[in-house]
Amino acid sequence: MEQKTSFIVQFLIRAVVGMAFIFFINQFLASKGISAQVGLNPVTFATSGVFGTPGVALLYGIAFYTGG
Repeated sequence: MEQKTSFIVQFLIRAVVGMAFIFFINQFLASKGISAQVGLNPVTFATSGVFGTPGVALLYGIAFYTGG
């Protein structure tokens, strides 16, 4: 039971920090006039929660690759 709780807490911490990163990176990119932004939605929440910072980088890689 303790491992399950630990996993959930770690997931939530990674997800919240990842969403904060996405928010601030979107603000920075908008100030520089770059249109590749990642949305704040359940899919990005889950991606950042499971993969952490590399997941956020992956989302931005996809956004830059697809041009949007």
